Amino acid sequence: MKTSYYLSILRRLMSYIRPYMGYLVLSVMTALLSVLATLFFPLLTGRAIDSIAASDGESFVFYLMLMASSAALAALFQFIMNISNNRLAYSVSRDIRKDAFLSMEKLPLSYIDSHPHGDIVSRMVTDTDQVSDGLLMGFTQLFTGIITIVGTLFCMFMVNWRVALVVLFVTPLSLLSASFIAKRTFSLFYKQSSARGEQTAFIDEMVTSADVVSAFGMENGNQKRFDEINGRWASASLLAVFYSSLTNPVTRFVNSVVYAGVALSGAFSCFAALMTIGELSSILSYASQYTKPFNEISGVMTEFQNAMASADRIFRFLDEKKESDDSDKKDVRDTEGAVDFSSVSFSYVPGTPIIRDFTLRAEPGMRIAIVGPTGCGKTTLINLLMRFYDPDSGTISVDGINTADIQRKSLRKRFGMVLQDTWLMTGTVRENLAFGSDVSDERIKETASICHIDGYIASLPGGYDEIISDEGGNISAGQKQLMSIARVMLSDPDMLILDEATSSIDTRTEMIIQEAFQRLMNGRTSFIVAHRLSTIQSADLIIVMKDGVIIESGKHQELLDRGGFYSTLYRSQFS
Repeated sequence: MKTSYYLSILRRLMSYIRPYMGYLVLSVMTALLSVLATLFFPLLTGRAIDSIAASDGESFVFYLMLMASSAALAALFQFIMNISNNRLAYSVSRDIRKDAFLSMEKLPLSYIDSHPHGDIVSRMVTDTDQVSDGLLMGFTQLFTGIITIVGTLFCMFMVNWRVALVVLFVTPLSLLSASFIAKRTFSLFYKQSSARGEQTAFIDEMVTSADVVSAFGMENGNQKRFDEINGRWASASLLAVFYSSLTNPVTRFVNSVVYAGVALSGAFSCFAALMTIGELSSILSYASQYTKPFNEISGVMTEFQNAMASADRIFRFLDEKKESDDSDKKDVRDTEGAVDFSSVSFSYVPGTPIIRDFTLRAEPGMRIAIVGPTGCGKTTLINLLMRFYDPDSGTISVDGINTADIQRKSLRKRFGMVLQDTWLMTGTVRENLAFGSDVSDERIKETASICHIDGYIASLPGGYDEIISDEGGNISAGQKQLMSIARVMLSDPDMLILDEATSSIDTRTEMIIQEAFQRLMNGRTSFIVAHRLSTIQSADLIIVMKDGVIIESGKHQELLDRGGFYSTLYRSQFS
């Protein structure tokens, strides 16, 4: 990886660390004090040995007490440093994860639709954990390691500069070898993170669609696909760990050379009466302390490379183009419900149009049904109306105001939407029904009764306080759809969008729900997407779409009398 890009990731991380500089300063200070107390210990040990050699019992006891105090202070400062590092690392990871979630909420639907959901989850959860682990190791061992290296080298020069020179000359070998290997690990860790995200996405798909996989007998095929992804992850991980693990044995070898050099040169210095036995003991202890951080730092660099690769994936996610800020747009309230499509064209993929030169006028309170074969653009019209996507050309207006000039949140508040694919959050029945609304319990129960879901809720052990989720096996698709319908009724919208809203409900219940819909749609502009044409016979206007354009429009009986495409569709369902 280019050094400039590596530095840009570090600068980005520093922007998250900056609010917690107090913890960082405290960590550095306590690391310094801990190392100083630790460095003082070998010096006291040497003095104690020399006092034994001189038969000075009083001095020996004095140095022994100082050694105990030094060890206690080192442990205390180490404890404070660890607390500071933990607070710093986990606060940073919390903020990154928070920004990632906020970023996800501001991303256009086109990004969510075109990227595996499991990979998005992996970036927000696993990669953020990798960053916090890397920071924690870095702050815990990097600071103390660097200070220990500098401090022990200084102390060795104070004890005997000749022996210290031996250490100084051999040290660059360890630094160069660690640097050489570290530069080659980033790309491998990035491949590892990418493969992990791909595998998370695949597992997420297979878990949520386990019944479909079993129904089609695709277990073996999915196992092969899983093995292929798992193999790429294993290969990338193996290479990354292999290269990163080379740093430890290489630095250990260099450290052993350092220690041997100190022992030999120190022994010759003792023979030459240039240093005492106690000083030799001290300098050997310093040599051991000096080499230990190189091993720790090599491990830190490995973890840090992993953290940088994960941070890169997270920052790429954060930098994805967001929906434009529309806080300066109009905040519309209490709309009458006049909706105009004027020469609207749209394509998900450039060059492959889905909607072409679409024009439609919906008067306030009209019930407009949209029918047509699969892929004709019915649901796409709903996406455009809700501004999940913006048209490539043409305009969509509500009460004469271009929807592009209206705040997205304000526009979407004006619509109540029930889709074929229902969704329930993990929470109580009451929380799901009142989602996005501030209503009383009486209103919730009344609406549940209208939607004929009150009997099911009463059968639950906790009633309205029962915890449910979208993955709950005890909730049928029909019950989920009834809850979704009740949720929209409680939101009391100005306009309605019903996209196959009764597709998972039995015919008898559907007839009852249609009565509730008739009451709900009264006075509201409603757009009804339906395949079952029996549900839209009372619509004020039925538009028939094919290949992204309107080929027929009119009321139910008018379209039947024409004997066109709608008539063919209708009679095919009742022949």
